[in-house]
Amino acid sequence: MKIGVLALQGAVAEHIRSLEAAGAEAVAVKRVEQLDELQGLVIPGGESTTIGKLMRKYGFMDAIAKFSSQGKPLFGTCAGLIVLADEIEGQEEAHLRLMDMTVARNAFGRQRESFETDLQVEGIDEPVRAVFIRAPLIKKVGSTVDVLSTYNDEIVTARQGHLLAVSYHPELTDDFSLHAYFVDMVKEAAVSKA
Repeated sequence: MKIGVLALQGAVAEHIRSLEAAGAEAVAVKRVEQLDELQGLVIPGGESTTIGKLMRKYGFMDAIAKFSSQGKPLFGTCAGLIVLADEIEGQEEAHLRLMDMTVARNAFGRQRESFETDLQVEGIDEPVRAVFIRAPLIKKVGSTVDVLSTYNDEIVTARQGHLLAVSYHPELTDDFSLHAYFVDMVKEAAVSKA
């Protein structure tokens, strides 16, 4: 099973390490053609506007939309969550518009307001270690979206079928349980298509 990490910006090596720790083969994705050989894709954190511009420049918008339409799982972390969202508060244009949710950028404040915490995530037995850095927030979700965890009554982890989105950076810890959860999603999707 091969899972890609979109390598336009963000903690690509850290996601690859976490995916490999969870038992998957992981590769950095720099070209659209690479998507054909993948069963799943991680869209890492970084700066969502920059990621969106680079995705448009290198043809990833349509390619990832097609990838998703084949039922192949996508996992967006921090800025990656913003890229997946159908609507971004205060912005006219969203990016991929794949996930039925409205998000707020930098909802947790500036870099100096970054923090770490343990979250109970539905479907994962042990608490997940989460690092929040200028993190976005899921303000509202549609009826087909499952809320998997909250922090201070705000949604920070959500899933819609083959799409998984988190406000934080699970890859910046030694806890790879969320990546293992995503690897399981990828396995399930591969089985259902077989």
